[in-house]
Amino acid sequence: MTSLTPQAARAKKVTGLRYWMLRALEECDHVSVDFAADPVHDLRVSLRRCRSLADGLMALDPDPNWKAMKKAGRQLFQRLGALRDVQVMMEWVEKLGKKRAPTLRLAQENEIFVSQPPLFAIPADPAAQALLELLHRREQEQQHEAQAALEEFDGKQWRQWSKSLPARAARIRPGSALFKHLALERWTQARALHNRALRNRSQVAFHSLRIGIKRFRYIVENFLPVEHKAWSNDLKEVQDALGEVHDLDVLWSTAISSNVFPDADSRKCWREIIHSERTKRIDGYRDKMVGPNSLWQVWRAALPQGRQIQALATRRMKLWANGLDPDFSHSEHVASLALQLYDGLLHWGWQPPVDAASARSSLLAAALLHDVGKSEGQKNHHKASFELIRAHGNPLGWKPAELQRAAIVARFHRGVLPTRRHKTLRDLLPNEQKATIQLAAVLRLANALDAAHDGHIGRIQVVNGQAMKKDHDALIVAAEGYSPLAAAAQTIAAERHLLETVLHRPVVVKPMVYSPVRSR
Repeated sequence: MTSLTPQAARAKKVTGLRYWMLRALEECDHVSVDFAADPVHDLRVSLRRCRSLADGLMALDPDPNWKAMKKAGRQLFQRLGALRDVQVMMEWVEKLGKKRAPTLRLAQENEIFVSQPPLFAIPADPAAQALLELLHRREQEQQHEAQAALEEFDGKQWRQWSKSLPARAARIRPGSALFKHLALERWTQARALHNRALRNRSQVAFHSLRIGIKRFRYIVENFLPVEHKAWSNDLKEVQDALGEVHDLDVLWSTAISSNVFPDADSRKCWREIIHSERTKRIDGYRDKMVGPNSLWQVWRAALPQGRQIQALATRRMKLWANGLDPDFSHSEHVASLALQLYDGLLHWGWQPPVDAASARSSLLAAALLHDVGKSEGQKNHHKASFELIRAHGNPLGWKPAELQRAAIVARFHRGVLPTRRHKTLRDLLPNEQKATIQLAAVLRLANALDAAHDGHIGRIQVVNGQAMKKDHDALIVAAEGYSPLAAAAQTIAAERHLLETVLHRPVVVKPMVYSPVRSR
């Protein structure tokens, strides 16, 4: 079968993960034969597509093979990076050298000649000659490094991933609102980098901005076909402009550190040429990206808005948890029971020592994610859940503090009772300690109400008529489907203890009694 070049693939919209993974293997063979600029570039394009696809999908799918594939691709990509940088700089020296030609021709007319023959077809420039000779030597060195990287690349494992991972990728359809949420997350990060770059104008800031826009572009390119069709030209133009700014910065830094300039005039002339080219690209970027009608506003208008952002963040967390939790329907049911209990407590006068809405968000996240640790085994899974939630990235729409609180609450949904001296709690502020323990108490009881994982208790209600005016007033929780003779009753009785402790009152779980409907 005839293979397509990456350029032809884009033209034919061949963008599937399997295609790009197999394409990377083919390009490895091409590079090993010829380390020229085009094969190296094509291999890095293929690896970049695989890595960017993995980056988007691993945000929704917890399969560890995404991370492993991305790491393998990154290692080869980076080890080819120095070779590619050298080749790009050589192209720039050739291109910018032509801008030096008029000055050099004038010098020749004044009988000022260089002794070395030129490496490119323009009047010879000593600085360009020296820089090209240096880059040619580096290119040969980096070709050896690239050869070693190709030999160490595990093509067999890569081929196995090319069969298993595309099947997982197919579970999430392109164009999904979840990918729009992920794109908004990348947009937000890139926009912050844009503001910083325009504020301090440093090379590092513009380089970071280039990477931020690149990450946004990759999500759009890989997962949002409608938006990509509308935005692709602008995204490419903006990224190319910032990429060339970076190329020029690296070229100038290399020239300065290598002492290639024979005199101050040569250095000044090259500096002016590079600065002029860099300024053109910065100005072109600003024309498109600054002002009320900038591309930032165009892109933002097509992405999730308002309350939809947090709703999609919750959907993303659920999808991630569903891939780890062996009985996620139980966790969803526990979340429902926990929120019913929490809302009932608020209705009858209890208030957490932190913002009530923030505490509710943490309780929801903790309930949905409390069993993700079972993916690593049943023993001490609550501790594994704690570590997994803490390590999980914070989706846009959820505050980092709320998700970190949720991790601790999930940690104490079973096992040892939480105390302020516990290592996960002792560094928190007093009110935060108190709120976290209270939420853990609510989650423990909610989890116990579905101890059988059968959803038998479907609805609960706090029915205390005294509104908890006195400490000795019992909190009565009416549970639909509850029976004191059921096997779960003993678990419920044990797990209500923490809630009794934090509320300073008895907690009584009773069957929900329905009043008969009177006929008129």
